[in-house]
Amino acid sequence: MVESASARIAREVHDEPHIEGRRVTVRHVRTLVEERSKSPVDVAEELDLALTDVYAALHYYHARPEEMRRVEQERQVAIEKYSHLTTDPDDVRE
Repeated sequence: MVESASARIAREVHDEPHIEGRRVTVRHVRTLVEERSKSPVDVAEELDLALTDVYAALHYYHARPEEMRRVEQERQVAIEKYSHLTTDPDDVRE
């Protein structure tokens, strides 16, 4: 039996898809590879992942565009909702 490419991708309730047993999100892996132009091998080494996990995350992201758009929207709502709890460098005192 061939294991599906997303077999190691998990999503608990109210959480975004991530590598099973890790807190490395599918979205983060995609960002590193596709927006920051890092190679999958470099990402695997940097995040201490199996190379197959990097490819599984990329596959998951592209195979589920509606889910990933929803994840992005939920993240943006949370950022806006809780932005008052964060500090900017200008707010930090030495």
